[in-house]
Amino acid sequence: MTVKDIADDITAMLRAGQADEAGEKYWAADVVSIEAMPGDMAEVRGVEGVRAKGEWWTSAHEVHAMEVEGPYLNGDQFAVRMKMDLTVKETGERITMDEIGLYTIRDGKIAEERFFY
Repeated sequence: MTVKDIADDITAMLRAGQADEAGEKYWAADVVSIEAMPGDMAEVRGVEGVRAKGEWWTSAHEVHAMEVEGPYLNGDQFAVRMKMDLTVKETGERITMDEIGLYTIRDGKIAEERFFY
């Protein structure tokens, strides 16, 4: 598969609400996930760590709607824009989150995912 094929597949899965499934399909064993926030989740390494981060995020937020734009390709990387209408479960606050995910592909797998918001 080319980077474009992978980017198209991941983007289609995100649009279908299958972010966890996309990760399981494409994360490299040594994947690195980098968030634009301080704390324990700022940089997570390995499939188990990234999976746990995703489980935490899902348990902490209720997503009402999500729009996905892209993918936008450049070499071994692609970006996807995700705009989410969500509620933070802890506070009950409903917000719109506008985020860019930048994915680096190595050997057909996501070697790094980096999020900007």
